[in-house]
Amino acid sequence: MSWVRALARPDIVGLKVYEHAAWRPELERLHANELPWSPLGGDAADGLNRYPEPQPRSLIHRLAALYGVAPESVLVGRGSDEAIDLICRAFCRAGHDGVLVCPPTFGMYAVSARIQGAQVLEAPLRSAHGFALDEAAVLERCAPSTKVVFLCSPNNPTGNLLDESAMRRIARSLAGRSLVVVDEAYIEFADRASLAGAVREQPNLAVLRTLSKAHGLAGARCGALLADPEVIALLRKIIPPYAVARLTLDAALAALEPTALEATHARLATLRQERARMLRELPRLAGVERVWPSDANFALAEFADAGAALARAAAAGLLVRDARSYPGLARAVRISIGTPRQNSRLLDAWS
Repeated sequence: MSWVRALARPDIVGLKVYEHAAWRPELERLHANELPWSPLGGDAADGLNRYPEPQPRSLIHRLAALYGVAPESVLVGRGSDEAIDLICRAFCRAGHDGVLVCPPTFGMYAVSARIQGAQVLEAPLRSAHGFALDEAAVLERCAPSTKVVFLCSPNNPTGNLLDESAMRRIARSLAGRSLVVVDEAYIEFADRASLAGAVREQPNLAVLRTLSKAHGLAGARCGALLADPEVIALLRKIIPPYAVARLTLDAALAALEPTALEATHARLATLRQERARMLRELPRLAGVERVWPSDANFALAEFADAGAALARAAAAGLLVRDARSYPGLARAVRISIGTPRQNSRLLDAWS
């Protein structure tokens, strides 16, 4: 038996897949109970009367080329959130299995696990060491029933990269026991290559990528899971048949054109410069007690009075994230790096 079949829920392994309408674009469609006319709404609505292609091949091949993996190692869906949910549902039996997370980190890992009825174990990041990954604690706290380990690098909300060698060692140590998922939603803002290339070497390692952040498509909802082809095949059993809407597909393909990618690289350079400015200027402000280093498109700052900082930002017409509910961040505010003008307004509001 393969490691995926042994690790996954038996009922998902044996699930009979829903048979969606065949994708035969060379033929006129009279097989999917669609309306034969486009909706009333102008040229932008043309073609929206037809169901989109399940797992669009054009997008999968573009993403595979962008991320340096084989097309059969790519699953596309509605942002990273959908992949997180699918992973929890495919590998965790309610009331029996669990996941491990490293707080403070992205909350959807635990939310998706708990919705599935899975146990959530924790190996907190080491705040005294810049929120470093505690490799020993991760391995020690992984129970036999821990099917998935979620690691976020750069981490949200702290902004730091996790140690790459440690993540690779964790995956090797848990081979055959757990799927190790590295969420790289913010990797384009960091000076480090993605772990996507390691997926082929380490089959129980998976990587989450998204077009929401660096490519400016948060409203389109388009993300990708990069994983062993057998993992992808398993998750394709349970992903909704038309997960990528036609308008999302069009927006994603346009964003992946060479000219668009060139413009994205220029924007990333500007954002990195602005991040450096914010990380330099924020610690000089009265009331700011600490600003953590960041490899993402945001900065995490601790204030003597975080409530007052939030109120002053709002009075200036700016909304920043209250991070005080995260463990160990009782006075923290997370600041997305905006345009140069927005960043200056925020600094002025806190001056």
